[in-house]
Amino acid sequence: MAAHLAALRAAAAILAAHPRPTEGRRRRLRSAWELLPEAEPDLAQWASYFADTAAKRAAAEAGMVRRISAADADEILAEAETFVSTVEGILGVPSQPQLPVDVPLAG
Repeated sequence: MAAHLAALRAAAAILAAHPRPTEGRRRRLRSAWELLPEAEPDLAQWASYFADTAAKRAAAEAGMVRRISAADADEILAEAETFVSTVEGILGVPSQPQLPVDVPLAG
């Protein structure tokens, strides 16, 4: 699920642009989706959405494509495109042209 990974990279860009102060004691590891609302509160709903869809991405990576419908994949793709565009706007970076993707679905 390249779309989900693109969204994760966009979240990482926000986190890199808004570093958290380091503390003396070690904290538990947290996902980018858990940290994102702290760095950019306006993206909290996006963080929740992509945290929820992370299991679908993991299933796809493990080859369990039957757990993901074509409609699910289309929705995640559309949401990821919107999220990446939103992050580009927040960070003030120019939008990148979308590359054509032709990925056959396993059946």
